[in-house]
Amino acid sequence: MTGAAPGAGRPLIITEDPQLLDDLLRLCAAAGAEPHVRHTVPEQSGTVGGPGGDGEEESAGDRGGIGWESAPLVLVGDDAARRVRGAPRRSGVFLVGRDLDDPLVWQRAVEIGAEEVLRLPDAENQLVDRIADVVEGAGRPALTVGVIGGSGGAGASTLACALAVRAARAGQRTILIDGDPLGGGMDVLLGGETAEGLRWPDFAASRGRVGAGALEESLPELHALRVLSWDRGDRVVVPPAAMRSVVAAARRRGGVVVVDLPRRVDETVAEVLAQLDLVLMVVPGELRAVAAAGRVAAGVRMVARDVRVVVRGRCPGGLDAEAVAGLLGAPLAGEVPAEVGLPGRVAEGEPPGSQGRSVLARFCDGFWQRALGSTGSAQGAPV
Repeated sequence: MTGAAPGAGRPLIITEDPQLLDDLLRLCAAAGAEPHVRHTVPEQSGTVGGPGGDGEEESAGDRGGIGWESAPLVLVGDDAARRVRGAPRRSGVFLVGRDLDDPLVWQRAVEIGAEEVLRLPDAENQLVDRIADVVEGAGRPALTVGVIGGSGGAGASTLACALAVRAARAGQRTILIDGDPLGGGMDVLLGGETAEGLRWPDFAASRGRVGAGALEESLPELHALRVLSWDRGDRVVVPPAAMRSVVAAARRRGGVVVVDLPRRVDETVAEVLAQLDLVLMVVPGELRAVAAAGRVAAGVRMVARDVRVVVRGRCPGGLDAEAVAGLLGAPLAGEVPAEVGLPGRVAEGEPPGSQGRSVLARFCDGFWQRALGSTGSAQGAPV
């Protein structure tokens, strides 16, 4: 098996300020990173460090890992900005210092091509996030889709589960998040209530950044996807900060994230809505359900960027899917007819979306084809 390139995921720190270096090493440790430290720009070959450097000899196998251009992230101490001038321009360079009142700091940042000036201690959390992204190999964030019922019994949890199952079967890295503490548990719907792994109460005290890889590995794996659900205890509240951290970690892992949402939009749910690319609101094709969905949609739209309607079944009075979407003032994402025999199959341990020829599976497959495009990678909300 081929290992990672030397230095992969390791930021480069350039400074001679011992206090600043101590702070940067501490922040790297908090992000799980082991940085390279130099006093000036590493030379491209021969001796690493150059004038003022540490004089370490660089082997041929190490050259790709500690160069100015190859380091995934470069943190330049304010004391070293002058020594860095003239280095090739590249992305991922940050000027880090302490003096909040220095009027020339932006000039030095421009001279070295820094993306941003970070002042400690105010920017510590931001800097830890940047370093952790490097460690985790952060790439394109997951396409994150929320599913919410426009009325009681709309079938939102069923659709959320089916979307996750079909995405996983299409080869997408998939995380299903149960955002509804009163919904009975998505692990139950997947037939895995006894599966080993962490549930929401284990994350209730989370603050700051949650590791994306650690999150995924800690969750139960059911039907080729990871699911974050509720346990059978009486805890029904997750603090907004914990919800924000966990959903952000799931998104950083890439692939697809599906979130089953409760109908009531409180502060915790708002943290989820703010991170979603798209919200699918499931509305049964009946007038009372449309009236209820209007109130739900009003709350969701206060935070969510993109809300679309999925109509389940037809209204006896002749109200078709286009009319339902029109009444709600939202684009129509599609129509899902009632699926005969689905409750019985779920009761036997077969999750929604398992049967590839079912109407539910066909809807989900079509949705992901539009959402992910021909490349199979998240490109934004479906059209």
